[in-house]
Amino acid sequence: MKRLILFCCTFCLIFNPLVACTGIAIHTLDNKYIQARTIEWGEFSLQSKLIISPRNQEFQSLTPQGRNGIKWKAKYGFVGISVAQDNFIGEGMNEKGLNAGLFYFAHYGSLASFDSTKAHQSIADMELVTYILSNFETTDEVREAFKHIVVVPFMLLKDGKAPPTAHWRVSDAQGKSIVIEIMQGKVQIHTNPIGVLTNSPDFQWQLTNLNNYVNLKAGSAKNFSIRNQEIFPVGAGSGMLGLPGDFTPPSRFVRAAFFLHTAPTPKDSYAGVTQAFHILNLFDLPIGTEFEDKNKIPNLPSATQWTAVSNQSDKEFFYKTMYNSQIRKIDLKTINFETIKPQALNLDAQEKESFENITIK
Repeated sequence: MKRLILFCCTFCLIFNPLVACTGIAIHTLDNKYIQARTIEWGEFSLQSKLIISPRNQEFQSLTPQGRNGIKWKAKYGFVGISVAQDNFIGEGMNEKGLNAGLFYFAHYGSLASFDSTKAHQSIADMELVTYILSNFETTDEVREAFKHIVVVPFMLLKDGKAPPTAHWRVSDAQGKSIVIEIMQGKVQIHTNPIGVLTNSPDFQWQLTNLNNYVNLKAGSAKNFSIRNQEIFPVGAGSGMLGLPGDFTPPSRFVRAAFFLHTAPTPKDSYAGVTQAFHILNLFDLPIGTEFEDKNKIPNLPSATQWTAVSNQSDKEFFYKTMYNSQIRKIDLKTINFETIKPQALNLDAQEKESFENITIK
């Protein structure tokens, strides 16, 4: 039964086109590196947990045959946020500042057929973030690892085929960032020069699509005349006329790219983390936008279930949730990953239904 529930949750997450994730990267003036992202899902609560994973924890991956995939012992401890199940990490950072997260890649991501003779080197797609965070310090090490591992689904469909999968963003504390995509069983690892990732289509397509918005710029458009009629901006920001405003992955990619790269460079990590949350506030997905039938809207305050920010340079992990917009911080430097026990903690102490009173004296 537990395995069936696990499958249903993951199946819905992967196949639903309304799953939306937006990621950005920030480099501060004092050379701090920050990764940030949202995760949207409006059907039901993802039951996400704050995961604390120690060094030396032993793992074995799922495969379509059960838990008989690759075995490993964690070299590094990490902090992350799970999706659907505690062993499925959606976003996290390890004690070396390596950040990794999965972004749903429906209709494009497709894994190779499972080969049972390679089970011993197989890692489930939904457990790939755990594998990366617990084993590696740099993106170069991650690239090298893909010469020796096979990414597989944890379960097959009735026709024996693998369901669509995610693509992954991985960034290290030295500022290198990559995007990992698997299409028709072929692994492609791209350097991420722009610091943005959303969902489908593939990353190279998203970069090419930016050329369709070559006219966008910060500031205002210039006045001009058509015969005797003067054409002029009617408000601030007219240089961004034509910026797509819908919630599709290509439109979010364009908006994220222009919001990120027209923003001032933050002076330090505090300013960088703050800026990351402010930019990603623009991608919050109101719950009603996903449902044509308003009678089917679930009892959730937002489709954006959580937003996470990793300060890779200072080893600090921040998040806020749909229930509580207060930003919370976990300082990885204060955690003894050698002795701490594995933990899965509620993201919110309680689901707030009231506001804090400020007493005026």
